[in-house]
Amino acid sequence: MNRQNSTPSRDLAMIAIFAGMIAALGLIPAFSGFGSSVPITAQSLGIMLAGAILGPKRGGLAVVVFLALVALGLPLLAGGRGGLGVFSGPSVGYLIGFPIAAFLIGALVYAVGAPYRLTWGIAINLIIGVALLNLIGIVGMMERLDISFSAATKVAWAFVPGDTAKAVLCAIVARGVHAAYPGLLPNRRSKQPLAESTSV
Repeated sequence: MNRQNSTPSRDLAMIAIFAGMIAALGLIPAFSGFGSSVPITAQSLGIMLAGAILGPKRGGLAVVVFLALVALGLPLLAGGRGGLGVFSGPSVGYLIGFPIAAFLIGALVYAVGAPYRLTWGIAINLIIGVALLNLIGIVGMMERLDISFSAATKVAWAFVPGDTAKAVLCAIVARGVHAAYPGLLPNRRSKQPLAESTSV
């Protein structure tokens, strides 16, 4: 699937597929850490994958579509949650951070370009999909639960080991997808040989 041959209908199909994938990951049972009202779910893996594979715009839009369906009342969040009420709960920071994380992961992955590099992919996922997303989630918990930054951080720490594993898994899957469909990523090095050859 070459980005140069991308069409609106194909882009919409990819956005819909990834929105569905994020929803499907919500079927994996969620659980809450000790003393936490924010569930630990597999859906953040889908957020990272959307950005790493689709890029900033399509990845971000896939997450926005998913959240729009949740807002309409579809029980797509882990644990069968849905409706506008979830956006006023302690998870609101993570929900707000989902499209931001997908967009930024996609922007950085596409800025690096082809071929997809596993080390870069893991680093990007850890910085955006783990560190930044949890930071936004911490701010949401502070606001909704009226707790201190220290208390909210202790809650978020419960997510870090699983999120780290998901960051690595995402990079491995993304590398496989980009190897199978090399046209998804722009080739940032393609212009360099041309520039060198014309300067001789």
